[in-house]
Amino acid sequence: MSEVGPRDSLPDIRSWLRTFPMAALDRPDSSPPDPAVEPYVVFLDWLEHAAVSGIPEANVGVLATAGVGGGADARVLVLRDVTPNGWWFSGPVFSPKGLQLEADPFAALTFYWREHGRQVRIVGAARSGDAATTARDFRDRSPTARAVASASEQSEVLADEVEYRRAVDKAAAVIEGNSSFVPDHWRAWCLVATSVEFWQADPGRRHLRWRYSRADETRSWSQQTLWP
Repeated sequence: MSEVGPRDSLPDIRSWLRTFPMAALDRPDSSPPDPAVEPYVVFLDWLEHAAVSGIPEANVGVLATAGVGGGADARVLVLRDVTPNGWWFSGPVFSPKGLQLEADPFAALTFYWREHGRQVRIVGAARSGDAATTARDFRDRSPTARAVASASEQSEVLADEVEYRRAVDKAAAVIEGNSSFVPDHWRAWCLVATSVEFWQADPGRRHLRWRYSRADETRSWSQQTLWP
């Protein structure tokens, strides 16, 4: 396997980027997913395979949203749950993703397991969960994570770190005195998919792709094999 040298060892960035080695694949079974099985079940099988194989942070994905007023945005987040309804994630309603989903609920969520050469691409509309689901999501977090989530004015300019520490300490005191506390700004969202694509890499670049799609959540899924 080639090693990446310093940028100035080659004439331009393009040449330098081409020296980056590809990951060695421990390729799992590449049989097509059963079209009779719901895509969320296939996803859980792939996720479990990644987790038990020791792939770190197998439950971390990238959520892409439409920016308010145009453009696009994306961030890495932790998957909170998977149900027959869809893929769940959470955060403050006033966060960039919260404001963007309020303006346009259409979103995409991508998972990538490098060691297996696998990715899953999920597209659909995000919907807020009910109060009980949101409360459970918040209370499942560690006390420190709950304090930070309660106190943080996510993505706003932080002028003084002392102010941040004080806000977190104050929130921690509230949580310690009330274990059922859930801030009004917390939300759990479910990405209700209309398209789920399973992508399996091949060392010879003969990648395999299978897409489940449906017109809306009331329709049944169909499966297609796609060109790589």
